[in-house]
Amino acid sequence: MAGPSKPESQLRLHGQVLVADPSLRDGVFDRSVIYLADHDPKEGAFGLILNHPIGQAVGDLLTDENFSPLKKIPVHFGGPVSPESLSFSAFWWSEEKGLRSATRISAADAIRHSKQPGTLVRAFVGYSGWSGGQLEGELSRSAWIVTPAPDNLLGVTHDRALWSQVLSGLSPYHHLLSKAPEDPFLN
Repeated sequence: MAGPSKPESQLRLHGQVLVADPSLRDGVFDRSVIYLADHDPKEGAFGLILNHPIGQAVGDLLTDENFSPLKKIPVHFGGPVSPESLSFSAFWWSEEKGLRSATRISAADAIRHSKQPGTLVRAFVGYSGWSGGQLEGELSRSAWIVTPAPDNLLGVTHDRALWSQVLSGLSPYHHLLSKAPEDPFLN
């Protein structure tokens, strides 16, 4: 039998994945999969959209020779906050703690992480951010589905198809939702 649920003030979502509910038809977050790198109900949350590649690599944006070890790393749209900034993040799997990350790291740290087996390094323009209580409000309106990161997250392509892959693995109900057309009213 499950224990009592935590009051919202104790809710900690750090390291979890947010999957946009199909009803969230906002242009920025539509069919998004977000890794929550930091969360505190009072302070807010910071995350990165994992499945919105911009079709460019670091070498397309940064031509300085110092960035050459990172030139083939894909760049993703991390979210609508500070879209003019480029940051690096590293992701790896811990058997004890699940998906781990180092976000907003320097290019030198990104190069160091990229040499670690099993570590995925990505570049992001912008990020997703919520002020204190804002994400909790969105959760109460069922805008997001919260789930632990799937075990295979680092081994699959991080493009628009990731939303369907993650959603379909949650339950039979979510599997059906993942197969729905983007605009069911056009059927």
